[in-house]
Amino acid sequence: MSTGEWVLLSYRVPREPSTPRIAIWRNLKRLGVAQLGDGLVGLPADARTRESLEWVADDVLAAGGSASVWLARPASAAQERDLAGQMAAARASEYEKVTAQAQAAGALTGRDRDAAVRRLRAELHRIRRRDFFPPPQREIAQQAIRDLATGAPVIGAVS
Repeated sequence: MSTGEWVLLSYRVPREPSTPRIAIWRNLKRLGVAQLGDGLVGLPADARTRESLEWVADDVLAAGGSASVWLARPASAAQERDLAGQMAAARASEYEKVTAQAQAAGALTGRDRDAAVRRLRAELHRIRRRDFFPPPQREIAQQAIRDLATGAPVIGAVS
């Protein structure tokens, strides 16, 4: 099995002021990067992920740091599976939280329930944008939100 191409961001941000460093960290988290090492993150390569990491690199440079974007392939399929597994596990945890929130919202009625459905759908959309290796918990969360929207009992297998 051959490995796929990944886009990597190698970066270093000054400790002070902390605001840009925190903003960069939040942006990387929002993108769902795999942490490969200290100051080294990666995503499966496509036009969107490459552009996203280039934008983060620009933010790092604007904060007085150093950054470079690379295209690379893991040396083995096992390394790539490990990265994909880390990323899938992180998304699985996020989907489990959405499922639990949908279950908790099952007791709501009327506008409160509708608002919960909208909020959870938006959260699901945000998670899906960074979900490159969908875990089974994705479908469970989607079904929980569908059940919540239709008024059916929300049942989800949260492990």
